[in-house]
Amino acid sequence: MNPMPKEVVPYSNAQNQLSLQEKAGQLFMLAAFINDTEDEVQQMERLIQEHHIGALCFFHSRASAATNFEGKKAVVHNENSYERLKELIARYQNAAKYPLLMAMDAEWGLAMRIENTPQYPYAITLGAIQNNNELIFEVGQRIGLDCREAGIHWNLAPVVDINSNPENPVIGYRSFGDDKEQVCARAEAYLKGMGSTGTLNSIKHFPGHGDTATDSHLGLPVINKSLEELKDNELYPFYKLIEKEVDSVMVGHLSLPQLDAKEPSTTSSKIITGLLRNEMGFEGVIISDALNMHAVSKKYPEAGQLEAAAFAAGMDVLCFSENPVEGIINILNKASASRIEESFRRIWKLKENVFLKNGFLESGKMKNASALNRTIAQNVLTELYGNPKKVVEIKNPPFLNLSFAPTKNNLFSKDLEEGFNQKSWELSSQLPEIKKELDKHQNVVLSIFPPAVKPKNHFGFDAELLDFIRTMIAEKSTLIYLFGNPYVLDILKLQSGSNVVLAYQDFKEFQGAAVGHFKGEISARGRLPIQLKTPLA
Repeated sequence: MNPMPKEVVPYSNAQNQLSLQEKAGQLFMLAAFINDTEDEVQQMERLIQEHHIGALCFFHSRASAATNFEGKKAVVHNENSYERLKELIARYQNAAKYPLLMAMDAEWGLAMRIENTPQYPYAITLGAIQNNNELIFEVGQRIGLDCREAGIHWNLAPVVDINSNPENPVIGYRSFGDDKEQVCARAEAYLKGMGSTGTLNSIKHFPGHGDTATDSHLGLPVINKSLEELKDNELYPFYKLIEKEVDSVMVGHLSLPQLDAKEPSTTSSKIITGLLRNEMGFEGVIISDALNMHAVSKKYPEAGQLEAAAFAAGMDVLCFSENPVEGIINILNKASASRIEESFRRIWKLKENVFLKNGFLESGKMKNASALNRTIAQNVLTELYGNPKKVVEIKNPPFLNLSFAPTKNNLFSKDLEEGFNQKSWELSSQLPEIKKELDKHQNVVLSIFPPAVKPKNHFGFDAELLDFIRTMIAEKSTLIYLFGNPYVLDILKLQSGSNVVLAYQDFKEFQGAAVGHFKGEISARGRLPIQLKTPLA
């Protein structure tokens, strides 16, 4: 099957080759689902053929986190998702009159959407790396290469939000941290790495989703700050990175009443055209966050209204439109031909970059995922010691080798059991026995693998178990190794003398680095990229 039905011609030719209706179709990026049925695939093929859709954004399934907001549908595991992705890309390209841009949210690699593909660390983990942005460049480079080999041209990443709100339910671990300079530096390294492979990028979520406590998938976050305050913090990475000629900026679904008292950012000409386009001087593609998200979709019950309103505000690409046919009609009826041409030109320039330049690295020049992850693991380990002398004492047996890893393969505790002859105990299944065993020990090594990466419902911790852990931290000499989101530390009620080692990820490479650290073979080189409620060091 030929995955490239027709070559992209230069814009100077396409300008006259495509009809106005075809150009309007190019504005739409539809959601494509890897695990769709054959009927659903054929329906997508008809939409592409009949309405000249410009781009697709791939998701795992209609039950995946990005689409299944209430979490009521079970996500079905598919061992063959990667091959299915490549098959669908070929089919959809074959259905298109003009080559499609294939996009994906691959912030930490294809694994964000596809099973059995390389997964790299979350942005917050990369934020802990000190004086070695070359590693972040390599992550961006490898992700870009993986995308291109899969047939994905456009990675809707990185997140450049400054996560200043610990309760943020949707950004958090996806941000490089809470310091604007560090976020900028790490995002730039990631962008350069990805750019070296010819993969398109998108910095998000303009004008800044970091200081929110509302999930925009479910409701509309309000950021009640002046433009001066935004420029000093939230907008800072966007200003700096736009100077580096990024391919696109994604606009989040946010309410900023001091900038626009009537419209959310998605449909605000004051924010999109006035601020981003005119004041900040961004000339590239402006893309919406998913238009199915309840923050904006519930405000526009009539099919096609939201798409037309976002386009009128200055949007170029309408991502995850659920009503493309009605949207195209509304845009053709309400927008001028010159306005449609303006966005079409920007979109077509991206296609020229992808299909006419075609340069990207050979896989043989890249490190494999495991080797790169191992190097990162050794560079992010972070010590937060309130009582360093006590750490030395705890590490000398006997200590209670305790863990909370209800759904993870806990290699760390197993290695401590074998290396130090200290039996491993699991809190999720052995709590009654552990309570008895705890009476015999003053020193505890506690490895924590949080059930969830997001803060909702205390990161998935059971209330009784969380209370037990808090009491133990208060009463015992406890050394914690955390294999997860560092914001978890805020719910543990740490003491001023508590001792913590952050490993950030639960990958085997990060567990191995933590074991090496416990044994004194690996030093902690990382630095916490956020501020905690209870600082330890």
